[in-house]
Amino acid sequence: MLAAILAVLLLAGCRPGQAPRLATTPAERASWPPAPPEAVAARVERVVDGDTFVAAVAGRSERIRLIGVDTPETVDPDRPVQPYGREASGFAKRMLSDRTVRLEGDVEPRDRYGRLLAYVWLPDGTFWNALLAAEGYARLITIPPDVSYAGLFRDLVEEARVANRGLWAGRPP
Repeated sequence: MLAAILAVLLLAGCRPGQAPRLATTPAERASWPPAPPEAVAARVERVVDGDTFVAAVAGRSERIRLIGVDTPETVDPDRPVQPYGREASGFAKRMLSDRTVRLEGDVEPRDRYGRLLAYVWLPDGTFWNALLAAEGYARLITIPPDVSYAGLFRDLVEEARVANRGLWAGRPP
């Protein structure tokens, strides 16, 4: 089991005790939108997969689904694990576990599964949804009316695809 955990961490670009290596620069990440003042603090309790986690929000445990990005599936009981899904989940676990993040919603507060829909910022101010797109861990998913950052995510996914990052590695640009 330990060997499997270490393999996932290494595939996600990090070693235990180290931050993952990122393709994006600190300057690029600083150019993304900051968390708005009204963003709500949430303590991540458990990462489900690359785009879903459970967090304590205002004293309640909530399932959070990221808006605008979609990582490959790893936990759908009706489908096999998708390519690059383990890496995306490992990256999310490394970056989110036991951290306090900031959440902002859009138009629709919840999806059809009852999950709270959110844009998420890491403790250092990095826009998490954007980071997943830029690093190649996620595809664009646009579900109106929740489209506040759709243009940014579209551009970041395209940049990752052209640069052959993450799930785009080995695919023609």
